[in-house]
Amino acid sequence: QVQLVESGGGLVQAGGSLRLSCTASGRTVTAYAMGWFRQPPGKEREFVSALSWNGASTFYADSVKGRFTISRDNAKNAVYLQMNSLNTEDTANYYCAATRGRGIYEAATFYDYWGQGTQVTVSS
Repeated sequence: QVQLVESGGGLVQAGGSLRLSCTASGRTVTAYAMGWFRQPPGKEREFVSALSWNGASTFYADSVKGRFTISRDNAKNAVYLQMNSLNTEDTANYYCAATRGRGIYEAATFYDYWGQGTQVTVSS
């Protein structure tokens, strides 16, 4: 079983940056593909970014492309989401997810494990 814990959320002004972290425990996730999702207030959960098991491939939602960067540190059993040029539409609860698959997965149904989320609020 894999437990995922997100951190790094908070309140930031528009144009600012945050770095989210997702730390895994219970089992190493070095062979797992990872993803970040978010759920804005009153909306459905949506895909943000995905990373293949070896870090060689990444994929981003159009809304964050060029502003967000996903990465992993296998030595720390962790995945990160660097978020730059934040705007109010990025306000959401951000979730980390892991899948035993090796590729890039945009659909939430592919993911086997989920964290509890970390809140990101961007003020104008």
